[in-house]
Amino acid sequence: MPETADILARLVAFPTLSRHSNIALLEYIESLLRPAGVRLERFASDDGTRANLWASLGPEGDGGVVLSGHCDVVPVTGQSWTRDPFELHHAEGNFYGRGTADMKGFLAVAIRAMLIAAARPLRLPLHLAISYDEEIGCMGVRGMLDTLATRPHRPALCLIGEPTGMNIATGHKGKRALRACCHGQEGHSALAPDALNALHLGAAFISRLQTRQDLLRVSGARDTAYDIPYSTLHVGVMQGGTALNIVPNLCELEFEIRNVAADDPDAIIADIIEDAEAIATPHRNRFPEARIEIEEISGYPGLDTPAGTPAVELLHSLLGHDAAMIKVAFGTEGGLFQHSLGIPTLVCGPGHMAQGHKPDEFVSQAQLSECEGLMAALTDALEDGEAQALAGRSGPDRL
Repeated sequence: MPETADILARLVAFPTLSRHSNIALLEYIESLLRPAGVRLERFASDDGTRANLWASLGPEGDGGVVLSGHCDVVPVTGQSWTRDPFELHHAEGNFYGRGTADMKGFLAVAIRAMLIAAARPLRLPLHLAISYDEEIGCMGVRGMLDTLATRPHRPALCLIGEPTGMNIATGHKGKRALRACCHGQEGHSALAPDALNALHLGAAFISRLQTRQDLLRVSGARDTAYDIPYSTLHVGVMQGGTALNIVPNLCELEFEIRNVAADDPDAIIADIIEDAEAIATPHRNRFPEARIEIEEISGYPGLDTPAGTPAVELLHSLLGHDAAMIKVAFGTEGGLFQHSLGIPTLVCGPGHMAQGHKPDEFVSQAQLSECEGLMAALTDALEDGEAQALAGRSGPDRL
């Protein structure tokens, strides 16, 4: 049986950037799991170049655990790495390589846990879900979840292995990514007042978003478990214009909402649409084409698992140490699992997101070892079949 580091080395060597094929990586994982008797099922993308993998052990039925992680990674272009990002390096107790922290380190531990569990008489199911295109808005996992939601059986717990330093994260904010297309009327810059500058419409729109942000900060819902305890608005991209002497007729902005659970993102979007109309309306007498169109690009729900659920108590006991209860700033697929399947979902994995998405990304050997200990304790619980939090029928009432 390969060690975790051996598996991690192979996983890192596959440059599974988002929107790129992950099939070779899945074939490697399947080559490990299939001979061990693990039941395997793929859920392919529309074009067949990428796929989710669902792997199962133990009896078919309710209860048990699903270990979940994505296999896509962010690009390395423009980053100053001191070593090959797609070759695992071990130095000073750390494993370096793209995706080691986010989140192939967890996947390596989970794959080895499946191999170990395959030789055990499990009384409750153990599943492993591996998804694609998580880094671009949790897009890939949705097709798999849509199918799983139609099936009669439910796991009792989903454990998302994103890096939390092996602390227990019970929540993260939801996210909506949107695009605003500002339409004006082009003209010669020498006659600029006779045209409608779309960039100026975009600037006015950004100003309104800043005002909305101030309102959310002052009077919106708050959750002090987050570093930023309120919902946020952020503009990340602004494009428009082709030449200095042409008044541009189009400006596009991409912006996002990250909302705490108590704030309704649909209501925030409705307010933003009203602001967009208020900006464009005064110009329509002279420029009938004046408008700002808002479209949603992607989004995922937040995660908010109550701290008092049996699943949290169970994970505390399995970790065997006084893990901190946290909420994380970054998004995960946890909200999708929770909402689609109606099961308690927690985030707990090796490493720290502070090392993710950066040059010389790494996860420590100590963190991987701690995660291995959690997997061993979890396998024992599935073999005993006595943990009530893992055995019962799942459903919305368990949340």
